[in-house]
Amino acid sequence: MEKRTKDNPWKLKTPPLSSEYEMYVTEKDGREIIVCMVGRTVLHYDYRCLADCHAMLKEHGDWMLLGSKDEKQEAKPGTVEFWARSPENPIGGWYGLKKNFRGRFGMYIPPLMEELGLAEVEHKKRNNKMRAI
Repeated sequence: MEKRTKDNPWKLKTPPLSSEYEMYVTEKDGREIIVCMVGRTVLHYDYRCLADCHAMLKEHGDWMLLGSKDEKQEAKPGTVEFWARSPENPIGGWYGLKKNFRGRFGMYIPPLMEELGLAEVEHKKRNNKMRAI
């Protein structure tokens, strides 16, 4: 899989195509992470989430609601966001790594997976879904 750097980030848009943001891969505390830059806000996700989410979507076999929520909001069961913070996922919890900014997985990771050719993502105003390719 392609890995971009801070000097050459992916330039992406949220699923509804309403906001732009950048992502790149770096290492922190001995682990690869995805850095997500949304304006001045910086989020971190475990790099492993890409392969794990792709495997989960393959097993799911159909479209899945993204269900993006902030960390302090409850994620709806059966959504990508719910899976990304569930104790039942392969890492046993949050793929988001930065306290108070661990949510929004369903907003920022799916477009990267689409860019990498791992998933299809809908681009409606609301209630977008994704599925594995």
